[in-house]
Amino acid sequence: MSTSVIEPGTRLAGRYRLEERISDSGGSSLWKAIDEILARAVAVRTFDPEFPRIAEAVTSARSASRLNDPRLTQVFDADDSGESAYIVSEWVAGEPLEGMLAKAPLEPGRAATLLYEASEAISAAHAAGLSHLCLTPRDLVWTTGGTVKILGVATDAVLCDRESDDAAAEDVRGLGRMLYAALTAHWPGDEEGSALPAAPASDGVPHAPRQVQAGISHAIDAIVCRCLGIGSGEPLASPADLAKALRGVPRTPLPLFAGLGNAPPANPRQTPPRRPAPPPQAATQQQHRRPAPEPAAASHVPPPRTRAQQHAAPPPPPSTSTRTTPAHSHGGPKRPANRALIGVAAAALTVIVGLGAWALSGPGGDDKPKGGGATDNSQTSAPPKPTVAKLTPQRISQAERPAGPGHGDGTIGKNLQSVIDGRPSGDWETQSYYDADFGRLSKGLGVLLDMGKPVKVASVKIYAPVSGGVLQVRVGDSQSPTDLKRVGEQTPNGGEVTVAANPQVSGRYVLVWFTKLPGGPFKGRLGEVAVYGAAG
Repeated sequence: MSTSVIEPGTRLAGRYRLEERISDSGGSSLWKAIDEILARAVAVRTFDPEFPRIAEAVTSARSASRLNDPRLTQVFDADDSGESAYIVSEWVAGEPLEGMLAKAPLEPGRAATLLYEASEAISAAHAAGLSHLCLTPRDLVWTTGGTVKILGVATDAVLCDRESDDAAAEDVRGLGRMLYAALTAHWPGDEEGSALPAAPASDGVPHAPRQVQAGISHAIDAIVCRCLGIGSGEPLASPADLAKALRGVPRTPLPLFAGLGNAPPANPRQTPPRRPAPPPQAATQQQHRRPAPEPAAASHVPPPRTRAQQHAAPPPPPSTSTRTTPAHSHGGPKRPANRALIGVAAAALTVIVGLGAWALSGPGGDDKPKGGGATDNSQTSAPPKPTVAKLTPQRISQAERPAGPGHGDGTIGKNLQSVIDGRPSGDWETQSYYDADFGRLSKGLGVLLDMGKPVKVASVKIYAPVSGGVLQVRVGDSQSPTDLKRVGEQTPNGGEVTVAANPQVSGRYVLVWFTKLPGGPFKGRLGEVAVYGAAG
């Protein structure tokens, strides 16, 4: 069965019903299809019988199917044994990075977060012996479910007949180009890679991002330059190195919906005209989706003077006769009379308050205490509050409540000491899961602080650089999470949250853990955890 005669309604393997042809490219076609057995949308790639690399494409897809990072598009099926070869993969609905940049670049913190997630995903592929080699802004998607997805790992290189002697360096350059585009809304790669305006360059070398767009920090600018070989900085050797570098720059949590807030565009007079969009490419399956809500760019916010313009037209000045009319005249304006009444009322109120204060200040005359006229009110003041101070944990360990026998190996979190090292932006994080419930492998995951002795806990301040999920605090004298007393819980907002204990709770151990994971991807992260209270 040739690709050219495959029509909508065709069934492959008796279960994949082709519904809409998304693109044709280089001897293969991408379809939106329905898996009739599981009743879900899937992406299906079919091949012309004359396509020279069918076996290689199917083999690469089978290799990609073993990847378990949720940020990489999942491959469900691949077969070339029948009349028509095909590859079935996850249908990704969302907005590609190229679409996000249609009007303006991203805010630098969000650009860093987006590419940090992409770098970690590509790093996971490299750890499994696979690479991409063809990364463009069309291959990074912010899904409608609030997660990052990378399209085309392993398979796109075959479809595009791309090879490299240094796959890690090639993917670092691809990630660096995407970060450059996210920061500037300009593309520093080949023209066919993106419809974004070409990045300004000198002698074939792109200008540094800070020369194209204002507001980019030196740190993130240096990372992009190291990826692309701009300047004399030491090149980044692998996607893992890039992820590590991005972990050290300020990052803004991503929202839980498609469409990211954009930064103001660069000087429009210096922006070159956009190239016309090329025909759909093999790796893009989002171009025919229902459009995501358009993000509001910062340039759409009215300038401050707009608010004043609503009242900019003052009433016409009163005539001479009006200005000389007495305030009590029935024909004159009422506002002066109202102002006079308000002034009298204010004066009367001042007198009343003064008399009340004099009456409450105690007996006068000879009854005033010696040494001055001030009255000692210490006997009537509220009792002093107990002293609350920041307490220092003696030890820290990982805490997990497995969902059942055989679940949980105690090695999910890393960088434990960064939670109590005094830096808000700590590096403790879990692995990624398929859903907010830890893929049903656990019921809670976090850190357990050993205070060394029983203490009275008044509050716990937690810096969590994620948004969503549920953070819970428990206190008690047991190291078992289920034996500790629940103090309270908060939903992380990308910054600091406080869980207060009212009344104070005593115990030697303080547990801070996620009972629900935030999305994008489903991973828990903690920065500084500070316990406030008093010695027990």
